[in-house]
Amino acid sequence: MKRFALIGAAGYIAPRHMQAISRTGNSITAAVDKSDSVGVIDSYFPDADFFTEFERFDRHIEKLRREKGYGIDYVSICSPNYLHDAHIRFALRVGADAICEKPLVLNPWNVDALSAIEGETGQRVYNIFQLRLHPSIAALKEQVQACGRDTKYDVDLTYITPRGRWYMFSWKGDESKSGGIATNIGIHFFDMLIWVFGGVQDIRVNVSEPRRNAGFLELEKARVRWFLSIDGGDLPVQPDSEDAGSYRSIKIDAQQILFSNGFKDLHTQSYAEILGGRGFGLAEARHSIETAYAIRKAEPIGLKGDYHPLLERSRVCC
Repeated sequence: MKRFALIGAAGYIAPRHMQAISRTGNSITAAVDKSDSVGVIDSYFPDADFFTEFERFDRHIEKLRREKGYGIDYVSICSPNYLHDAHIRFALRVGADAICEKPLVLNPWNVDALSAIEGETGQRVYNIFQLRLHPSIAALKEQVQACGRDTKYDVDLTYITPRGRWYMFSWKGDESKSGGIATNIGIHFFDMLIWVFGGVQDIRVNVSEPRRNAGFLELEKARVRWFLSIDGGDLPVQPDSEDAGSYRSIKIDAQQILFSNGFKDLHTQSYAEILGGRGFGLAEARHSIETAYAIRKAEPIGLKGDYHPLLERSRVCC
């Protein structure tokens, strides 16, 4: 049984990590969050020590290692995006491997620094890329690899996950903290597209708004029109998903692949892969971080060139 510490225990995604740690037969020794609304932890690890101040959490982890004779094996990181880099460094410093939610970091150069610290400490950094484990996406990758066609696939990626007014008032609505829509909700999909269709050759951004991003990616084996939104008015159909209200779709050469369902156990599978030595590390995370960063910095060109069809429907422009 491995000992885990959890950073960001009150966050939206934290219960999936708690469940994954429990289902893989391990335990959370200590958790921290500035909010004390963490009653959900009682369903999994009621005896876990809990802190609302990071400094006391840090001291507790050090005391376990120096005075109790045992340390933490893994630190699971569910904190806001802009804190991931610092919290990963903390994990490596205390002799633990880090398991971090997306995005691993906001900037490509942060990956280089973390890689150097990995080498110094001998610890590892893992990212949660659960879409790589989704059955529909895994099957798609196998299909693309087996096809061997000379022409590129035409792909439309659509992800709409409505969020209320609170979103823009939280850290998620602050681009300096979240990386914006393309990073906060898009990075999993950029990783998935690169994983399936190969490296990025060209990036264009049609629309860059606080609640909506859209653009075009040229990959080794695909031309991708992508659309990301947290505006419920952009939903093309009534939601049909276990994730209330969300719409996820990939069209490849006009053939639609729906993958709105099947997400419930992917964090547990991700943990099982990491614990089995097959997790996704810094090298795997780099390409999507570089892509999201380039999209964030790109100048939007409006409705020009090859753009996503929903842009016409919603009548948006840059």
